[in-house]
Amino acid sequence: MIRRCNIYFTVRMFCLCAMICLVAIFHDTCRAMPIVPQEAALNVCSAILFDFDSDRVLFEQNADQRIPPASLTKVMSMFLAMDQISSGLLKLQTSAVVSSEAANTGGSRMGLRENERVTLEQLLTGMAVSSGNDASVSVAEMVGGSVTAFVHMMNSKARMLGMRDSCFFNPHGLPAVGQCTTARDMLTLSRAYLRAHPESLRYHNTHVLHHHGRLTWNKNPLLGQYQGADGLKTGWVRASGYNLVFTASRGHKRLLAVILGAPDSETRSIEAFRLLDAGFQVCAGGAPDVTSALKLLPREKYHPDTRMLAREARAMYVANNGRHKAGRVTGNRGHRKQNRQYGQSKAHKKKLMARTSHQKNGHGKQAARRLLRKAG
Repeated sequence: MIRRCNIYFTVRMFCLCAMICLVAIFHDTCRAMPIVPQEAALNVCSAILFDFDSDRVLFEQNADQRIPPASLTKVMSMFLAMDQISSGLLKLQTSAVVSSEAANTGGSRMGLRENERVTLEQLLTGMAVSSGNDASVSVAEMVGGSVTAFVHMMNSKARMLGMRDSCFFNPHGLPAVGQCTTARDMLTLSRAYLRAHPESLRYHNTHVLHHHGRLTWNKNPLLGQYQGADGLKTGWVRASGYNLVFTASRGHKRLLAVILGAPDSETRSIEAFRLLDAGFQVCAGGAPDVTSALKLLPREKYHPDTRMLAREARAMYVANNGRHKAGRVTGNRGHRKQNRQYGQSKAHKKKLMARTSHQKNGHGKQAARRLLRKAG
């Protein structure tokens, strides 16, 4: 009788623990994206707009809200690499052998293979265009000697720039506990980056990247659609929503802006278009301030094509390789056929999924696959 009671108690305790674990997993998996402030001018959690020429903030909305940076982290990583080039410690044609850690990094990728030799210029392009987490790790190893040392360099640079509310734990932006930034800090970073290395825009303005017979494309929705847009970087993880650092110039006027925590990619695109339009109106004297200008720019007026660069990449591949192979075009988002990891074994795919935080936390294969397709 006592043994039966002990078994019954053990089973109950096991079920209770299992329920607690499931609740914790469900809470993390379904963790809400950042909240959009009530009566906000933009349908995003936070934003800031900066006049690059007059050195003044034209608009801000909840700009000090801490949010995971996602792939906006790569702006900092590229900044450090460009610093090394400017100082003469590295050259664009400096090459390195891709490590196992870099080649097996999950999320958005440029498609690096272990033991292949790549140049720093290729890696920078892969970070800007493909949002390559594999390229980010390879750059970290090239610049810092190790990922750990490079992350220390990232945080030292952040403190030097005055990024008071930012902390980095990896060079690519995949989910990490405690990794955070704000719209104001991202503006501080991007402003310093463009002033120190204006030539870096050529990477951020590249539409499509070809590497090992596959094409990936830039996810910046303004490229090719907004007059004068030429950078910088998109980002997404579940906890941050859809992020974007972007810049555009008209005549002698350049605007720089940050959007964090948009609920979806279409909203991110629309609000980026509206914010720039409002900013240029204010600079031209057509509106007293950005908030007033935004009220006269209804969201229904904007219809950005979020698939434009994906179609450009696909057309390029078809032209070069024939229509029957067009499915090899890959990207972070889009049709499932285009998102498959071609040329990789099933075992390697499982290895990639195992490296994501969702898989490590027991969220299941489907969640890991979604994260691999979207992160970046």
